[in-house]
Amino acid sequence: MTSQVTHKAKSEPDARVRAARENWMIRFTTAGVPVTDFIEVTQSIDKWDDWCSAWCARAAVHEAIGRECLARSENLAAGQHLTRAALEYHYAKFLFTHDVKQMRDAHKKAVVCRSLALPHLSPPGERVAIPFEGKYLYGYLRKPLGGTGCKAVILIVSGMDSTKEEQHNQEQLFLERDMATLSFDGPGQGEGEYDWPIRHTFEEPVAAVIDWVEKRIDLDAGRIGISGSSMGGQYAQRAAAFEKRIKAAIANGGAYSVIDNFDGRPQTLKDAYMLRTHSKTVAEAREKTRPFDLSGVASRVTCPIFIIAGQEDRITRWQDMERLSKEVKGPCVFILLEGGIHVGHNRGHLWRTQCADWMAEQLGVPKR
Repeated sequence: MTSQVTHKAKSEPDARVRAARENWMIRFTTAGVPVTDFIEVTQSIDKWDDWCSAWCARAAVHEAIGRECLARSENLAAGQHLTRAALEYHYAKFLFTHDVKQMRDAHKKAVVCRSLALPHLSPPGERVAIPFEGKYLYGYLRKPLGGTGCKAVILIVSGMDSTKEEQHNQEQLFLERDMATLSFDGPGQGEGEYDWPIRHTFEEPVAAVIDWVEKRIDLDAGRIGISGSSMGGQYAQRAAAFEKRIKAAIANGGAYSVIDNFDGRPQTLKDAYMLRTHSKTVAEAREKTRPFDLSGVASRVTCPIFIIAGQEDRITRWQDMERLSKEVKGPCVFILLEGGIHVGHNRGHLWRTQCADWMAEQLGVPKR
């Protein structure tokens, strides 16, 4: 069995490490990082330059256990350990934008581990490549166990600093309710961040994904939902506004206008915008976010929509989501989470199962 020695930080942490310790635990642990891993890794470093390597070292522990399990044909355990490894490699890279080589190396490991885990999950999954603009969007398709016929499918859209490797627990919510899930990286996200910058017209990649779904005999293209968080929350609304094959949408913590929220965001996030808009400066990146605005768009959302906002959100003002809830034309459920942080990680009991049940109802999936 793999062992590991944890090295303690010996001086005061720099501002970015301190911010990570204070603000990121709930996000990481909600996604599946063991709380002990979060504490030990973040306490073992005091410089942001060490962030990626420290998390890669811890991810490698889970990867090694997963591969050992595979060698013993303990496949379910292998899938779980490799999924955790993929998640921790993702967090090694997600905002580590100043050293692109380290970032990309960690990202490759995340993709390898999640892909290796997929056949051994419950339910299992498959890695898919979806044609788009002469290249491919990559995703993970998972289908619920049991039952017959084509399955309703939920497109899971990540935020600006997130990727499909972070979505395992989100997938489980829908899979447990007999819906298939397709988590994918769009332009500027994950495997798509190297080929394209982020784009506000997210209905374009979504249309390509739905075209692909329509060719599957195991998925019901007449029952497609979309769920997005953070920037993905804006993307989900944009897609629902222009892509009428979407029958229901969940939008969590998305900005009405990104540029109006930009200046108050942490420097790590601004640096990520610079990289993922393919800009040379933060000022250039800020300007490139100007089209990410739902003025005149939200009113085109006519399908049912479930909107979530956190009252203590420091990334996106909760009033943005309230404004959206008033402008959409379709049936709308709006939940304002008292004490909720960005995308409500700390108030999951108030919205996670509720929105999954709501989605199942919208898509005509029988209750369980």
